[in-house]
Amino acid sequence: MLELIQKFERVIYGALIGMLVVLLTFAVIELGWELFSSLSNHPLLLMENKELVSVLGVFLLVLIGVELLDTMLAYFRENAIHVEIVVLLALIAISRKVILLDPASTDPLELFGIGVIVLGLAGAYFLIKRAGLVISCAAEIKEPKS
Repeated sequence: MLELIQKFERVIYGALIGMLVVLLTFAVIELGWELFSSLSNHPLLLMENKELVSVLGVFLLVLIGVELLDTMLAYFRENAIHVEIVVLLALIAISRKVILLDPASTDPLELFGIGVIVLGLAGAYFLIKRAGLVISCAAEIKEPKS
């Protein structure tokens, strides 16, 4: 029964990876179109702040998708969760939020909360990189290969 569940899980991960590849393909096309249309507006090859933020938002969204794909592929291949990649993905996602945020119209408590999240994720990433640990699916801590 456990083998059947593991096979089913691998099929689901394979399907998710395939759909994510399709989604990323269209996201890169959208990014290219967004960049082209922003640069082709008058004045030529110059972007306004709003256009620049829009292009950066789509760019970071594609980057998040690529990192998510990397995480899923690592799990699919090695059956291990790479915590470093997951924390990095969270850092990129919160960075996207900060870049697209309008501080003038945002509640100060929300800004404080975002700051705490950024500090927590940065600290976690630092500690993970320093320790060089990988946590497998069986929740065992493995030392990195030297």
